Amino acid sequence: MSERGHKKTQVGVVVSDKMTKTVVVKVDTLVKHQIYNKYIKRSTKYKVHDEQNACKTGDRVQIVECRPLSKDKRWSLKHIIESIS
Repeated sequence: MSERGHKKTQVGVVVSDKMTKTVVVKVDTLVKHQIYNKYIKRSTKYKVHDEQNACKTGDRVQIVECRPLSKDKRWSLKHIIESIS
């Protein structure tokens, strides 16, 4: 059970920055296969709110869960960890 005020954070790479105030971030996770006990890389894409349009494609960023901002946006940018420029 999550505590009140505790929001999920994830780290990913910016895949697209073509939208205004929105970037698409790909987050990779490792999942253990039930039968073979090997780890498989799974990836998920999130649309993330970027108020200042600071992110560029290839940047490593940390995102945080927030209230729904549009149909698809439920994450916002916390900070840029590594910038590719």
